[in-house]
Amino acid sequence: MTLLTAHNLTRRYPLPRTKLLGKAPFLTAVSNVSFEINPGETFGVVGESGSGKSTLARMAMAFEAPDDGTILFEGQDIHALNAPDLRRLRPDFQMIFQDPFSSLDPRRKVGWSIAEPLRAMGITAPDRVAESFEQVGLHAADGDKYPHEFSGGQRQRIAIARAIITRPKLLIADEAVSALDVSVQAQILNLLMDLQDSLGLGILFISHDLAVVASICDTLLVMQHGKPLEYGPAVDILQNPSHTYTRSLLTAAGDKP
Repeated sequence: MTLLTAHNLTRRYPLPRTKLLGKAPFLTAVSNVSFEINPGETFGVVGESGSGKSTLARMAMAFEAPDDGTILFEGQDIHALNAPDLRRLRPDFQMIFQDPFSSLDPRRKVGWSIAEPLRAMGITAPDRVAESFEQVGLHAADGDKYPHEFSGGQRQRIAIARAIITRPKLLIADEAVSALDVSVQAQILNLLMDLQDSLGLGILFISHDLAVVASICDTLLVMQHGKPLEYGPAVDILQNPSHTYTRSLLTAAGDKP
């Protein structure tokens, strides 16, 4: 079964009304976007700032609803579910954010933060917390430390540990390595691929950096100004881009189309 299916997604935001316009204008952040993610697949969304990538991620997480279109998680329309049913489904899809420090409570030890999704499910499982630390290359004893005691790369590992503790089927990574040094980026990308192999995860990987996307993704969606420009196997798009915008991203990444 397909893990996540997006069909003709459109998302608009209202803009301030002006005296010259009779009706309130709006900004179309995402326009008519469709894609599928299968279990064990890394699906990449790439584009510059303002291309609609993060809006797509928020809709896939059911943080925002599309104005048009549907998102199905294993066949269920997540935006048609009532609150209790969505809450029961949410452990199956988790998100990793760009800035792990802002997503961790600085007043709490990281072990407490990692266990937070389990508490939301009514589960107390110290062994799961210890296991999550080990899965991301940290030690269970690190749970007694505070976020400021870790490097940026280690904090991102902690954020990943919190995301996988519910044993999800899908991870959504929104610019998850963009704030890290290149060498640390590579370590986190390798960690995500190792976790994918061991846990069978599907990954929705969002980035503005085509070089990063090329190193991890099986399938690729290129977006500009909220619109889909290219969609298909990553190797085909990277080796034979059909749109000038994709070629410009390749050039910026240091590749030659």
